[in-house]
Amino acid sequence: MKKLIYTALALTIVVASCKQEEKTNTANAPEEKAEVVRVVELSTKTINQTVEYQATLQPYEEIHLAPATPGRIDQITVEVGDRISRGALLVQMDRTQLHQAEIQLKNLATDFKRLDTLQKVGSIAQQKYDQIMTQYEVAQSNVEFLKQNTRLVAPFNGIVSGKYFESGEMYSSAPNTAAGKAAILSLIQIDRLKAIVAVSEKFFPVIKTGMKTTVTSDIYPGKTFNGVITLVHPTINPASRSFDIEVTIDNSAGLLRPGMFSRVTFSPEETEALLLPALAVLKMQGSNERYLFVEQNGVAKRISVTMGQRINDNVEVLSDEIKAGDKVIISGQARLLDGMKVQVVNN
Repeated sequence: MKKLIYTALALTIVVASCKQEEKTNTANAPEEKAEVVRVVELSTKTINQTVEYQATLQPYEEIHLAPATPGRIDQITVEVGDRISRGALLVQMDRTQLHQAEIQLKNLATDFKRLDTLQKVGSIAQQKYDQIMTQYEVAQSNVEFLKQNTRLVAPFNGIVSGKYFESGEMYSSAPNTAAGKAAILSLIQIDRLKAIVAVSEKFFPVIKTGMKTTVTSDIYPGKTFNGVITLVHPTINPASRSFDIEVTIDNSAGLLRPGMFSRVTFSPEETEALLLPALAVLKMQGSNERYLFVEQNGVAKRISVTMGQRINDNVEVLSDEIKAGDKVIISGQARLLDGMKVQVVNN
């Protein structure tokens, strides 16, 4: 019995000793040091909302030149890549039919002139006179048609982009171009280009013709080209919930070419945005996740954000967890972890 009493007493002494030692260690443990940081109060600012869309450049104008009827090609005066001026002769077709039509017109002109004199003095029936006049007018129209279709001229200043026949060959009027059309030559205008851009339907109320745009290409880093919205399509695509706009781009320097990949940027409207210094936003190593820290009652809270528009040294941040008035840490945040104590020193 005495042995049990001594054992219980010894255990009590050991437990009491441990509690005393734990209390002593806790009292001597150093307090967590607060990290010194600087903060900025988040506020909303009015900015021009900028949106960017990808597009492929197209010729401002493109035409596939061909006569109205098949025939032999006498001469093609240009080659692919040649720059040509409006009105320049590009293709001369066989003129046999034209010469025959001109002879017929000349004979009819003589007959019509003679009958016109007789008609004025009442020496010919009106019906016969009307028949000759009709034949004469048809012959005139036929000659004019053949003239237009034996000489193919350039309708605008441009570059020859395709040649599908050689001089002396027969033009057959069979489709032979990438566009599925029949042609002897293809001609494009590139001192101006255009881009067809599919824009989200939410911008339909604010997109107007005449709005300025900027166009960039990866081929020319840091260089921008001026553009303007010249056409807004009136319908929304129900599958993509977007509508097309046509952007005309100044290419007077001749640096851009049809088929190039480009980015079209424009500002459809003003909007309120949360802006802060770009250095406040951190990036998680090995990923694209962006985050920042806000100070709340002396504690750093980590918040994931999405980057928006960049304006000079500031950046727009998007997150449901932040709002105007929050104190965002802009200095010392690289040393922080979520929940660490901080001391704000804004000097």
